[in-house]
Amino acid sequence: MATPHYYKGERGNKPYPLELMLRIFILQNVYTLSDMAVMNEIMDSRAFSNFCGINSLDEAPDGDTIGRFRNLLTKNNLQEKIFAMVVEILMERSLILKKGTIVDSTFIESPSSAKKHDPEAHSAKTDC
Repeated sequence: MATPHYYKGERGNKPYPLELMLRIFILQNVYTLSDMAVMNEIMDSRAFSNFCGINSLDEAPDGDTIGRFRNLLTKNNLQEKIFAMVVEILMERSLILKKGTIVDSTFIESPSSAKKHDPEAHSAKTDC
């Protein structure tokens, strides 16, 4: 059985496996990366290359190829369908949080006058 590719590769760049291109597309959207940025992350990040199943830089598509694939999905209105399927798979495997609580951990300094009146008050510095 042949591995599916998104184009036949009769001319130009070699075709890449469809699964690889979809994985790159998902990473690109989850991390809001440009075509070139996602290509660089695949080359530099062990987590990205492992997720994509790439063992060598020769296996990674260039930014133009990634862009053509993204444009092909956009042209055919497939982005929403792909992400709906990803969410469905994650929910089936209990890997997505349906309910939860978001805690805001914003650090707010109290005015100096409050520190003088409350012996329990402490001040702290953050690197923001």
